[in-house]
Amino acid sequence: MLMFMALMSVSEAKSSLQDCKFSTASNRTSVMSDILWEDREVRFDIPVYQMKMRPGEKILDKLDSIEDTKGNGGDKGRLVITNLRIIWHSLTMPRINLSIGYSCIVTAATKTVNSVSFLHLKALHILTKSNNTRFEFIFTNLVAGNSRHFTSVMGVHKAYTSSKMYRELKLRGAIIHNKQLKILPLEQLYQTVPGVWNLSSDQGNLGTFIITNVRLVWFADMNESFNISLPYLQIMHVRIRESKFGPALVVECAESCGGYVLGFRIDPKEKLQSVHKELLSLQKVYGRAPLFGVQFKVGEQVEPCAEPSSLTEDIQEIDDTGDELSNAFVAYFADSGHKKDREPVYSPELGLAIEKLKDGFTIQSLWEVLPSS
Repeated sequence: MLMFMALMSVSEAKSSLQDCKFSTASNRTSVMSDILWEDREVRFDIPVYQMKMRPGEKILDKLDSIEDTKGNGGDKGRLVITNLRIIWHSLTMPRINLSIGYSCIVTAATKTVNSVSFLHLKALHILTKSNNTRFEFIFTNLVAGNSRHFTSVMGVHKAYTSSKMYRELKLRGAIIHNKQLKILPLEQLYQTVPGVWNLSSDQGNLGTFIITNVRLVWFADMNESFNISLPYLQIMHVRIRESKFGPALVVECAESCGGYVLGFRIDPKEKLQSVHKELLSLQKVYGRAPLFGVQFKVGEQVEPCAEPSSLTEDIQEIDDTGDELSNAFVAYFADSGHKKDREPVYSPELGLAIEKLKDGFTIQSLWEVLPSS
């Protein structure tokens, strides 16, 4: 018989398990979810190693002749669309770049803009929010009549938002129908264990425990909506502990999804060890080749210009820390409180009239890619 301890916070779990001892070696693999930043952040001028694909990240589309109209107008660049983020970098100076995670995107739409190079082009307009700061980006395809830059981005972003079950912990979701798990695309069912008891109360709740190549699932037999779906991406540790209920399988979740702790009891002990071993193996395999669930196929439209064979083949590494950012990112601020343009003032550096800069910024600081030392 397998028993399931109540879903609880880390502090509660530590209190209830404070007298427990490990009966087997623990899994100390670092949590992938806590180090995954590519789909969760907006970053500017990142070093080359951060532009490379992480395990599980795949390039879905790649286009040259893309202009970052808002921040680097007139500079031809390359737009790389992966299953986790959008990368843009200048072709002449690749250290000028952007990385936009899909979870940061608030809206993505098209708009007509006037580029430095051309007039009245249809562009991709992206509004994002990262670390409580809003940024907006405008990407223009300098190849007349080519709309793949926004069709691909909007298509991949839609695929990303519709595949959250691969990446996020889900409670009480519509994942079970007639006692059967609704299998995700690319998901494979490995084992179903009936007789799972939730020990949150003295009576307990009988349910079923499911193991797949993507996640762990438990649901109550009497109420299918009482369930949990936990991707391996969000698992911190899988351990066997001694508890007041006997040997228990304890699964600790990543801090990014709340740091919950789930406990299972499996009888006989041999079965417990078998399930523990299988979970460790599946977590290890998943860590080598994560399955983020984003599926997208580029249409038949062909990009006129030649595509490079790799993202970083013509990027020269620069010896810098990568931690410093210039004030150039100010160009991407989405000024929601902006009501009217500031008055024009004469700029002696440029020799012409410009809109008055915000307090704390200078022409030199906005022009520099990296701040002066």
